[in-house]
Amino acid sequence: MIPFLDLKEINMRHEEEITQSIKSFLDSGWYILGKQVEEFEKQFAQYCGTKFCIGVANGLDALSLIIRAYGIGEGDEVIVPSNTYIATILAISANHAFPILVEPELLSYNIDPNKIEEKITPKTKAIMVVHLYGQACNMDPINALATKYNLKVIEDCAQAHGAIYKEKKVGNLGDAAAFSFYPGKNLGALGDGGAITLNDEEIYLQLKALRNYGSHKKYENLYKGVNSRLDELHAAVLKVKLKYLDEDNQIRRSIAEYYSDNIHNPLIILPNVEQVDGLSHAWHLYVIRSNNRANLQSFLTNKGIQTLIHYPIPPHKQQAYKEWNNEEYPISEKIHNEVLSLPISPVMRLEDAVKVAEALNEYKETV
Repeated sequence: MIPFLDLKEINMRHEEEITQSIKSFLDSGWYILGKQVEEFEKQFAQYCGTKFCIGVANGLDALSLIIRAYGIGEGDEVIVPSNTYIATILAISANHAFPILVEPELLSYNIDPNKIEEKITPKTKAIMVVHLYGQACNMDPINALATKYNLKVIEDCAQAHGAIYKEKKVGNLGDAAAFSFYPGKNLGALGDGGAITLNDEEIYLQLKALRNYGSHKKYENLYKGVNSRLDELHAAVLKVKLKYLDEDNQIRRSIAEYYSDNIHNPLIILPNVEQVDGLSHAWHLYVIRSNNRANLQSFLTNKGIQTLIHYPIPPHKQQAYKEWNNEEYPISEKIHNEVLSLPISPVMRLEDAVKVAEALNEYKETV
């Protein structure tokens, strides 16, 4: 079986360095918000090109805390793509704000900038973009709208570590950005983890306190905060893996390029890469589309190829948001009904990519 993702092999490449980094953490005797987190925050901020980084417990908390720090809450609206993973929308709901869904572009799968302005109202406080599957959104028109209407731009970068838009990395394309370090991400920890990147010192200091019970100094609480701290253990691992992120992303690009150059089947719709100068796709996922996805997935399984679906149910059809269940977002529904993610990772062998492409070229629809 060609696995969709081999996390063990990904991490074992760095076993010696990870072991040494963890030993350094253990030897320090400091287990919460210590040297490992501080160093990783500095290194990740530098990587993204921002002034500040705050390590938090997970990507959902990163989004939720950003919204809270900007004072967005009851009665406010946040524009968000209609085809994102549910966490993006949960972060808005967690702050008692209202998500306003905007359809994506069918080719890029990212929010359609041309459909945002019509959804802006006096209650709108922010546009939350999602760099889905690893491709940066078309940010220039989005930032222009934000400036026009005095809105915040929040990036969900959970799938796009290292992606670039016009020579700038994601995480530095709006007012603040959220990252997830879930193990399967391009930069993954050995458990849950997340981070916020930004350039505003005042909001940075607020977020730094909010993640730690609302406190900068023990037993002195400035805000009604939460406990959402990146673990020293995960920071020790992320420090090692960050050094190899660009190299790993380049391997992903090589696999993606092979797929795009060698899959020739009219029944398969390949992902589209935006033709923008200075853009670099992170290829967290290589997502194809098929009108008969179940049949295609079964065919590939029988060929010994593991695939996944990102994502089978759009947010407005989830039971959690049953108030939206009767609404229609046809582009999102089409995407969610057709997408299928192929194996891609920095440890995938070219010979396996060849087998995947060959299998897809053999595929024929059956009744």
